[in-house]
Amino acid sequence: MTTIDRIPGRDAARWGAKVALALMLAACGAPAPQAPSRPPAQPPAAAPVPEAVVTPAAPVARRGLPLPAPRAVSSHEALRRQAAERMVAANPDGTYMGEVPPQLLAIPVLEVELNQDGSIRHIRVLRKPSQAEDTIEVAIAAVRRAAPFGDVSRLPKPWKFVEVFLFDDDRRFKPRTLDD
Repeated sequence: MTTIDRIPGRDAARWGAKVALALMLAACGAPAPQAPSRPPAQPPAAAPVPEAVVTPAAPVARRGLPLPAPRAVSSHEALRRQAAERMVAANPDGTYMGEVPPQLLAIPVLEVELNQDGSIRHIRVLRKPSQAEDTIEVAIAAVRRAAPFGDVSRLPKPWKFVEVFLFDDDRRFKPRTLDD
């Protein structure tokens, strides 16, 4: 058994080292060309869309599906995990669940503060990526689509969680919480 195996909190230290390594690798990469941001495609209000054009797999149709009610959580870690799972469920076309690519486009970090009922009180940007700054808005929108996160009144205050968003070159994200 090595010395590091006997130190309490070694998992937290290892996780911190992994995040630091990912941040360094992202900072060392060459800047990726930034794609122009496009507004979401919406049909004109005056012209009806023929039924043959609308498909259930379209991103606009998927976003409208309601999420199941959040489960009761008994710890901040359970809250964070459930929030990450809800973000993926609420954003099926904007996420990936496979292996994290060796070079990431951007890594924004958000702190989400909740009200007692699990609704969002405040979102704070803790880390702003130096490139692909539009990923911040994508991450914030993903959190808002996943809310509410369930009653947190039984948890000790503060009712907050931090999520690291790992964006690939296609501007799809994976919550760091689900990368274990």
